[in-house]
Amino acid sequence: MRLGGRLAAAIEVLDDMAARRRPVADSLKDWGLSHRFAGSGDRSAIGNLVYDVLRQRRSLAYRMGSDETRFLVVGACLDSSGMAIDELRAALAGDRFAPTLPDDEPLRRFSDGTLDGAAPAVAADVPDWLADALERSLGADWIEEARALSARPPLDMRVNTLKATPDEVLGELAPFQAEPTPISPVGLRIAPIAGEGRHPNVQVERGFQMGGFEIQDEGSQIAAILSGAKTGERVLDYCAGAGGKTLALAAASGNEAEIHAFDADRQRLAPIWDRLARAGATSVTVHAPRDDLSPLHGTMDLVVVDAPCTGAGTWRRRPDAKWRLTEAQVAKRTGEQDKVLDAASRFARSGGRLAYITCSVLREENAARVEAFLERTPGWRLLDAESVWAERLPSAPPAYHAERMGEGSVLTLTPRRSGTDGFFFVLLEKV
Repeated sequence: MRLGGRLAAAIEVLDDMAARRRPVADSLKDWGLSHRFAGSGDRSAIGNLVYDVLRQRRSLAYRMGSDETRFLVVGACLDSSGMAIDELRAALAGDRFAPTLPDDEPLRRFSDGTLDGAAPAVAADVPDWLADALERSLGADWIEEARALSARPPLDMRVNTLKATPDEVLGELAPFQAEPTPISPVGLRIAPIAGEGRHPNVQVERGFQMGGFEIQDEGSQIAAILSGAKTGERVLDYCAGAGGKTLALAAASGNEAEIHAFDADRQRLAPIWDRLARAGATSVTVHAPRDDLSPLHGTMDLVVVDAPCTGAGTWRRRPDAKWRLTEAQVAKRTGEQDKVLDAASRFARSGGRLAYITCSVLREENAARVEAFLERTPGWRLLDAESVWAERLPSAPPAYHAERMGEGSVLTLTPRRSGTDGFFFVLLEKV
């Protein structure tokens, strides 16, 4: 396909999403099935345009002076390709599939314009109602933080030290220019996609198939490291899902911690079996949703709660989610988080620890939930997460937002500060 056809396809996908109120992945999949002539390179280029529009919809519209889909796609193309307007016109000349370009005035406005004078939520590329919530959560530079959540993400991987070393995996992934991650000592990273490119399918590589590495954002790796599963400890991953942090905890303890993995959603838990086998994580016992966990009450040295959340730290990868998010959904999630914290806390022994983690940057889901838990649950205290970071990541700079709460602190990771997805971490101790 030529550029014009790719632009037209991106417009079609975005209009389908809006008309049928469906996730971007579904619209892209259906477009591919109904246009089988499009090659993998075409599909990647179209997907990049669609995702770029979703990441920066409001700022593109402001710079173009219109929120018409055609204008947004052309703006995203100019941004990602680095083309001048005359180069774009030349590339589309004679292409019968190309959409009609905007007039000269909006194109000049786009090329010459900035976001000066734009409303804060427009400059941040978020819905209006999120502006106050993000300022409360991320502070005075929240607009820059939100804009970093609108960038293209890297591809991060965690080396499974039960089966490989970082140098071994780095050598295997050398053709893809993989590099060590800045903070996690077991992380590797392939840079964000440029232009019409795409990330390699590393899951077909021998190292992945043999369990030498897993795909996992560096922020998730850091949260597992800070949780601190130790040799000989009993650990419960209470919201294990597909097992990403379970695998990281098993590797960090060298298969020498007794780890229990549980999730209330059977479908989310289903992939964990194959992943455990591939990784060689022999220290893990998986508990199905209907299993009786009462024998584990009060016996755990560490309980990890990777709580259900809005995913407001993953907008680089799921940009359509920020436009679907509502205040009612945040309220629903906070209620679920309170219930999960109450349930999970029963498993910690006296002197045991509870790590509360989300992939959100919203204070309502993070520090506010910890405050509410401590208010209603006597016998717990907040540890100093900054000290935990310094102890467990001694070579890493303090790349986080910290909030002091009494004698302790909580941490928020962000793309701007940490180079990761948005994650929240706190460690509590039962006294």
